[in-house]
Amino acid sequence: MRKVYSLLGLCKKAGKLAGGEAAAEQAVRDGSARLLIVAEDASANTKKKFHNSAAYYHIPIVEAGEKAQLGRAIGQEIRAVLAVTEEGFAKKLEALCAEERKERMELMED
Repeated sequence: MRKVYSLLGLCKKAGKLAGGEAAAEQAVRDGSARLLIVAEDASANTKKKFHNSAAYYHIPIVEAGEKAQLGRAIGQEIRAVLAVTEEGFAKKLEALCAEERKERMELMED
């Protein structure tokens, strides 16, 4: 997850990230969101809301990290949802999250 958090920090510095539920929701509605990242420990309502929005607006979505870690990665308080607004960052983050998920599954099998 270290690579994911580092890239999120870089994304924030580049101004290509909307952090928090309200900002992420606005990015989804205005069409600028390219990837949604929802914390694994986000509430069931938050997860449902953003999974539904992602499906409706055809935006990729991943569940990764915890609220405190996502917030720390971007230099802010706890964040349950992040919206990446740049295609290059979005694709790389999605790939890193998939890689992380695969590694986690392999560890569980061992």
